[in-house]
Amino acid sequence: MKKSNLYILLCCVVMIAATACKKNFMDRYPQTSIPPDLFFKSEEDLSLYINGLLSLPGRDNYVSDQNTDDKATTAAVEIKSIMTGAPTSQTITGGWSWGRLRNINYFLQNYSRAAVAQEVKDHYAGLARYYRAEFYMGMVKRFSDVPWYSKALNPSDTVELYKHRDPRALIMDSVMADLEFASTHVRESVPTGTPGKWVVKLVYARIALYEGTYRRYHPELNLQSTATGFLQKAAQVANEIIVSGKFQLHSDYAALFTSASLAGNKEVILSNIYDQDLGRSGGNNGVINNYEQSPSRDLVQTYLMKDGSRFTDQPGYATFSYVQEFQNRDPRLSQALMPPGIILAPNTLPYVLRLNRNFTGYHQLKGYINSTDAKVINNVDFPSYRYAEVLLTYAESMAELGTITQADLDKTVNLLRTRAGITTALNLSWANGNADPLLSAKYPDVTGANKGVILEIRREKRVEFAAEGYRFDDLMRWHAGKELEKIPVGIYFPGLGKYDLTGDGIEDIILVDKSASVPPAITAETNSLGIKLVYYKAGSFGESATVYLKNGNSGGVTITDNKVRQFIDPKYYYRPIPFNQMTLNPNLGPQLFGWE
Repeated sequence: MKKSNLYILLCCVVMIAATACKKNFMDRYPQTSIPPDLFFKSEEDLSLYINGLLSLPGRDNYVSDQNTDDKATTAAVEIKSIMTGAPTSQTITGGWSWGRLRNINYFLQNYSRAAVAQEVKDHYAGLARYYRAEFYMGMVKRFSDVPWYSKALNPSDTVELYKHRDPRALIMDSVMADLEFASTHVRESVPTGTPGKWVVKLVYARIALYEGTYRRYHPELNLQSTATGFLQKAAQVANEIIVSGKFQLHSDYAALFTSASLAGNKEVILSNIYDQDLGRSGGNNGVINNYEQSPSRDLVQTYLMKDGSRFTDQPGYATFSYVQEFQNRDPRLSQALMPPGIILAPNTLPYVLRLNRNFTGYHQLKGYINSTDAKVINNVDFPSYRYAEVLLTYAESMAELGTITQADLDKTVNLLRTRAGITTALNLSWANGNADPLLSAKYPDVTGANKGVILEIRREKRVEFAAEGYRFDDLMRWHAGKELEKIPVGIYFPGLGKYDLTGDGIEDIILVDKSASVPPAITAETNSLGIKLVYYKAGSFGESATVYLKNGNSGGVTITDNKVRQFIDPKYYYRPIPFNQMTLNPNLGPQLFGWE
């Protein structure tokens, strides 16, 4: 199906969205408006309904993961508000929405009415169960224990409506059963833009890895002894995708995020298709480029050198300038963040980073479309599911199981590093004998013989998928919530004076003291190219300055949101059930992990 033919699929989605109930059945218990005896008759009916449930990661992922150790933000992100406030079930009220589950379960109750072959029924039932598994995984991530519903409820179902929460273990067993069925019955060949067999398997492996690592590193669940089975399943399913031979890494990493069409790209298992002419515009350049968010120095320092050595092993790395930080690095750094010397359309001269009180100074490049043509910007597809994730899922699960070999690294992590342009492969013995001290401090729960390689796989996940929406979930499953207490900092400046930000050796900006008078543009100092220097008044947080530095006139750029953050373990790994829902159904109580 060509990109323009997406219109047909979009019509299906709109039709089913209009007919399927979107209310919260826990509040109003609505009946569906689709009479089952009239609708569920043919494969076309099944397809129409399932297409209405379509939900894919999209370009919004480029602006997620705010307030992690990857990105600073000025936005009112939930976790930041929790860590800096006094949260309760009366103030944290999101996430308790069940309308999508009712739509899924309604289909599963009625699909078998269709006069089609069993294989057809199983395919669509598999897709519905895949969507149900995704729904419940989201609920488990947020609340841990929730009620399990396998049918669409009506107002008369009082026992089910007022039931207790089911334990996480039961929910996840049901999720895995749904994914097992889906991975066995969903077809490989499906309409473009919709999930098929290999997407289901990728998500199956992803969820198994999430739950396996979460159980291993979260003692409050008392489920550590059950982690191994999930990790084994993650490795098994990921390896099934690998040995299928149907996918491979794309040679051009940057092109994955700038292509108008990802059709035929063998790394992209499924893309989210954007087409301005069909009303699906994906442009978010303004948000990406220094608005509400900005990359952190911690992320910059995580990338390796191009030769595979650690950037943080270099003497003096903590005081390197912006230009120094990008020299001889893993090329993915300059494909995810704007490097010195980049030229942004429609300009012909290198872009000079903007500094201000709200941002770190670094600018995100991944997801930014370097064009002034709105149609070009709006028509870039998003790689929703990438083969690279499969490789890292396999590597991580094998490392956590304690069975990883050099051959496993060579067919996973080292393929990614080679594609990136790193010249030295990751060696298992070296990694385990030379664990990164900074990563060891970041992830103190990682111990054992495979500590070093687990840390390196975590590094690889972070840099390969930087700014694609994975970081928060990874920190949560790795029991690394304390990292969110650290307020991100930005570019380092050793003091007041002139600085080159384009990498040509010629100064572009000048930092002056907060008390200094900035001259009018006509008398501003120029550099050797005859270009006016950009003036910034430096000071400490809260002072009358245009850029805040950690030490006032020196140090890393700091952001305006400088409140002390406290991540309470284990409480803040979860969210409370909203107070009004507990009032409607007291059987949902008590709240877990110290929430009130």
